[in-house]
Amino acid sequence: MGLGIPAWCEAMKIFGRHKLRWTVLTSAPGGIAGEQWGDTWFARDLVDALCRQGQDANTTSRQNAHALDRENDDVVVVLRGLTEVKPNRSKKNSIWILWVISHPELVTQQEAERYDVVFVASNHWKPNFVEVRPLLQATNPSRFSPKAGVADSGDTVLFVGSTRGVFRPIVQDAIAANIELSLYGVGWQQYVEDVQIRAEFLANADLPAAYASARVVLNDHHEYMAETGFLSNRLFDATATATRVISDRAVGLDEVFGEVVRTYASVDELAQITGDLESTFPTYEARLAFAKKVAENHSFDARAKELVAFVTNNREKA
Repeated sequence: MGLGIPAWCEAMKIFGRHKLRWTVLTSAPGGIAGEQWGDTWFARDLVDALCRQGQDANTTSRQNAHALDRENDDVVVVLRGLTEVKPNRSKKNSIWILWVISHPELVTQQEAERYDVVFVASNHWKPNFVEVRPLLQATNPSRFSPKAGVADSGDTVLFVGSTRGVFRPIVQDAIAANIELSLYGVGWQQYVEDVQIRAEFLANADLPAAYASARVVLNDHHEYMAETGFLSNRLFDATATATRVISDRAVGLDEVFGEVVRTYASVDELAQITGDLESTFPTYEARLAFAKKVAENHSFDARAKELVAFVTNNREKA
């Protein structure tokens, strides 16, 4: 069973305004567990955006990738995360798109060659075994916007994320810098004091308000993703709310976010930035202006338009 089709998207089918049938497959598990995966929400936002482009779109989890009949799909978009999803190409003229949004180190030549095109969430990763097209991650500005919360009214320094089984460096650095940190995520009890843990889970629906109201949001990357320019989805979501963001360094980060996102390389530098937020970051008005640019250039609508244009052009050439 898939994750469903938006009601208004279903209405477009009834009135015959859709062009092609799309399925977005995620590497997230199904059911309750999948609700805690960012890939699940990423897929839903992409589906909504495709529907706004006049497409007939739905999404499903990795468990259903092979069980569901793909013969009715014109386009299948596989969001590549932690787990490979092997194409079930029963329809000869369907288009299969691999969009690598994380963990590019797991993608092999054999996997990439199963697809008609490979999009990657980086402007800098160019593997030697397949041609790729850059398509960065995105945000949903209808949820992640400055209106989601009152600026500077929430957590002083906010980090949302699990431990991933390690003491994540940015959190470790924040603790070492004696920063007043608010943590949401699983597994932190073994690394930090309980007073710094707000909850083990922050619902996706509550994320926009948490980001918009925080004085500053912390962001980090897997080491290989930072080295290859796979910019975190959190960067797009947080900057869309006009909050301040501090991140570890990543290739291409400055090209996309400029001075709105500050990076650091040492505990002392992190302490210095958080200790003087007003003079370190652009003004709120400047951040509002940048949030508008994020909404225009890095929304799921912008990404959906690019995907639809690619598919349309290639079907016309066929």
